[in-house]
This record gives sequence, C-alpha cells and structure tokens, in this order.
Amino acid sequence: MSQIAIWLAILGGMLATYTTRLSFILLVPPDRMPPWFRRGLRFVAPAVLAGLVSTELVGTPGSLNLTADNHKLLAGAIAALVAWRSRNAWLTILTGMAALWILGRFFG
Repeated sequence: MSQIAIWLAILGGMLATYTTRLSFILLVPPDRMPPWFRRGLRFVAPAVLAGLVSTELVGTPGSLNLTADNHKLLAGAIAALVAWRSRNAWLTILTGMAALWILGRFFG
C-alpha cells in the first residue's frame, strides 16, 4: 500500500468519525433525546475502549492466548485490579505499563 493510500485511509476515517459525531450534535439537540438514550450514550466510549483493549490482551486475530505466558493479559489484570481499587486512571495506566515492562523484561 502506498503512502498516499495510507494517508487517504486515515483522513477518510477521521472525516467519517467526525461527521458521525457532529451529526448527533447538529441534528438532534440533547433535550430532544429520551433520558434512557442519553444514559446509554455514556457507556458507548467505555464499551468501545473495552472491546479494543480486550482483543489486544487475549491474543492475535484468529488465536486465543489465556496462558500465564501472555504478559499483556497479566499486565492488564494487574491494571484492572489497580483501577478497581484506586479509581485513578493515571495510576492504572502507569501500573499497567510498568507491569508490562517488568513482565517482558524479566520473564520474556
């Protein structure tokens, strides 16, 4: 794939994402949305993030790696425990990154 094609794909994805989000803001005022719909919208971003992260933690496309040798999964579990106990996003990120580095460095 050429450099131009890659940049066109990136820009096209950005444009599609931006116009989709902008359409919600411009076409449907928040006060016209039902309350149940507004409550549900709060969970879209965490659900998408969880889907992206969980697929990265459990293996590559087409394979599932749930063993103790999967350093990403172990670091993710440690980060999830820190997130659950501390409710601090920065501490969770730093702990997950440190755990992944330590596991890869000393056990990889």
